[in-house]
Amino acid sequence: MNVERKYGQGAELIWKDRKRWMGMPLSFTRYRLIRKPGSWFKIFSDIGFSYSVVEEINLYRIYDISLRQSLIGKMLNTGTVILFSNDERSPKFVLRNIKDPFKVRDMFSNYVEEQRKLNNVRITEFQA
Repeated sequence: MNVERKYGQGAELIWKDRKRWMGMPLSFTRYRLIRKPGSWFKIFSDIGFSYSVVEEINLYRIYDISLRQSLIGKMLNTGTVILFSNDERSPKFVLRNIKDPFKVRDMFSNYVEEQRKLNNVRITEFQA
């Protein structure tokens, strides 16, 4: 896939994966982490073959990351990473059955913190 053609001049692909079934990427659900230096840093979810639904979220909007892994997922080194955001349309962005979920969670955590600092975004927590 030509990233610059699809996402614009200067866009670079940082990470990509597919939803997996029994450890194999046999799905039409694709995930991409794209950076356009000086402009934006987003995660994209592209679902479908003949008809596609594309969801995206800016990394600085993510405020929490969760990871779920079943016994079979542990054996196949797959898991589900859930990104919680303050985005109104998709407050829960789910990356289902991806390869190396612990590495992906750590990568997202680092990039989210970096983007928050660059965009001067602070997440405040309220306790009742």
